[in-house]
Amino acid sequence: MSKKFKALSLMAFIVTLTALPLLAQGGGAEPGKASTDLFKVALIAGAGIITLAVIAGAFCQAKAISAGCEGISRNPAGAPHIRFLLIFGLVLIETLVIYALLITIIILMVQWGNYIPKG
Repeated sequence: MSKKFKALSLMAFIVTLTALPLLAQGGGAEPGKASTDLFKVALIAGAGIITLAVIAGAFCQAKAISAGCEGISRNPAGAPHIRFLLIFGLVLIETLVIYALLITIIILMVQWGNYIPKG
């Protein structure tokens, strides 16, 4: 098995393991059941969004730093330009992760008490 497959399998296992308590809650036909189900789905979606964003951001930052170091070692005269582009790229990658965090917070902070199912 490749390292990527092992990492993805471990991530899927952890996400499934953390989602089980949310999905295992039983109960009869409650009046607010639809909003409770929506809340559970939103928690799982928020966790999935931030998990994937952090994994992708960390991987991209590692590749960018590796490529920047390799470029500087091959052409030391171009170090200032390479360093600037490396830092600029890292800033853009980090802002994507911050945007994912904001989206997750927005998903999780919706006023669930005001949700009234149509029926």
